[in-house]
Amino acid sequence: MPGPRTVTPPDAGKRRWRFGVRTMSPAYFGMVMATGIVALAADQIAHPRIACALFTVAAVAYGVLWALSALRALRHPRLFFGDLVDHKRGPGFFTMIAASGVLGSASVVLADSWAVGFALWCVAFLLWGVLTYAIFAAFTVKQTKPGLAEGISGAWLLSVVGTQSIAVLAALLAAQAEQPWRQEMNFVALSMWLWGGMLYIWLMALIFYRYTFFRLSPDSLTPPYWINMGAMAISTLAGSLLIANAPDAPFLLSMEPFLRGFTVFYWASGTWWIPMLLILGVWRYVWMRFPLRYDPLYWGAVFPLGMYAVGTQQMTLAMDLRFMPALPAVFAHVAVAAWAVAFVAYFIGLRGGEAG
Repeated sequence: MPGPRTVTPPDAGKRRWRFGVRTMSPAYFGMVMATGIVALAADQIAHPRIACALFTVAAVAYGVLWALSALRALRHPRLFFGDLVDHKRGPGFFTMIAASGVLGSASVVLADSWAVGFALWCVAFLLWGVLTYAIFAAFTVKQTKPGLAEGISGAWLLSVVGTQSIAVLAALLAAQAEQPWRQEMNFVALSMWLWGGMLYIWLMALIFYRYTFFRLSPDSLTPPYWINMGAMAISTLAGSLLIANAPDAPFLLSMEPFLRGFTVFYWASGTWWIPMLLILGVWRYVWMRFPLRYDPLYWGAVFPLGMYAVGTQQMTLAMDLRFMPALPAVFAHVAVAAWAVAFVAYFIGLRGGEAG
């Protein structure tokens, strides 16, 4: 005789949906960041179909996430704007900037669409102006603030990634623009590249201090700490594109030794982080047995892998570094595999009601 059948209440799905919108992480645009850059990584290892599929997923996810974010802002404005000024969740909003920039770059490279790339660059630049000053000004003037150990994390470096994504897209657009727009876009790219580097130095000093002088528990070692490397990888990409554009902009040509030196500096700094982050990952999940389950923040760990592959590839081309041809390909394959794991985990979490 069959046992009693479990009946799901008809409004259970609706309640889950409402809960997901209400608690949606501001960092969810990291999914677009990761998917867009992995699409570019797949393209550089001669997998155009995978690149096209990932680009399509990124474009659809970008539209859906904007719709959900607008819905959350309208239905739950106190939660939405409360997240904006929260030291832990606020930096997640910078994924909106980076997602726009990365998707714009993919549009230029994969779809050969200068117009779409420029439109997304305008969106990214507008978001950068609003979010950068709104978030950091709010953090400055708010009366109740967390301590450094509770307030700082690798997610703060998403502000660097957002800034550098504008530099990358500006450099790509400049390469196809007519004069005088070519020089002006290159100058914007250079300015954002330099500012992003300065911002990284400020924030990384705080993060490294938090690493070495405060107790680090397994639950506080969140996946966005991989942005320690990812922020340097995208800085490498931006610097490499500026080197490639130097013949078309006299001010870049005069700075070329500086561009080359700092591009290698960024790449070397990002490379140093990879073994360190792997060691800390083993400590977290193997030694401390922290449970491995889906979290939207894991897209912040996939993105750096793809960005490292693309940034390293562009650096080898811009600086004619023929002695390390395999490194970008290895990381591109790793990035595609990591994206697949995160995407499967996302759907498992979605079915279990944990993907919000």
